Amino acid sequence: MSAVVIVTHGQPSAPGGPEAVLAELAAEVAGHLPGVRVGSATLAGDGTLGRALVMLGPGLVSVYPLFMADGWFVSTLLPRRIAKVWDGRANILPPFGLDPAVSGLSLAAAVEGAREAGLKPSRTHLLLAAHGSPSDPRPSAAARRVAARIEAAGAFRRVSCGFVDESPFLAEAGRLDGPAICLPFFAAANGHVNEDLPEALRVADFPGPILAPVGTRPEVPALIAAAVRRRGECAA
Repeated sequence: MSAVVIVTHGQPSAPGGPEAVLAELAAEVAGHLPGVRVGSATLAGDGTLGRALVMLGPGLVSVYPLFMADGWFVSTLLPRRIAKVWDGRANILPPFGLDPAVSGLSLAAAVEGAREAGLKPSRTHLLLAAHGSPSDPRPSAAARRVAARIEAAGAFRRVSCGFVDESPFLAEAGRLDGPAICLPFFAAANGHVNEDLPEALRVADFPGPILAPVGTRPEVPALIAAAVRRRGECAA
């Protein structure tokens, strides 16, 4: 029987909460993949990745990275961790944030959020807030690609990016005039989303609401299941 494990970063200071949230997501994904075993693990959890792989094996296990880009964690750390704890076969799939469907999901979330806030998207500036990295261009490139696709759709007056860890920093990018909303381009409601992002936008006097992170949208389980099916490793 085919198997897939969903892996995300987690929160080293408090790993239990993110592990539980991810397990709930894995159960929802399993509902879209009859006959496929679906597990979950955070990199921050103590031994959780190894235990998940052992429970899902033997045989080929597909690893789905619930990350927004193919940066260091996905391209370097994740393969190292897998090799360290698992002697079976593992196939690492493309990360969540690089799925072309995430652009459409982000656009729909932003339009919905603007309208719920009483704003007309065509008169609203959308700020896509992402992590970024001062040493790796891949995280910001992933966010900018999605921002460009949203802007090309023409639903918003303007679309721009701001970052937690590189320029333009959110405290600078959030200094906007007129109606605006912020969509966090993050996989989970973690410390960056709950603490760093709102504090930076408070400093910027950002003139609009902060929406829920893209990775917490209700459409995400079906999107992940579709990505797994497309790869052909866990055909439902």
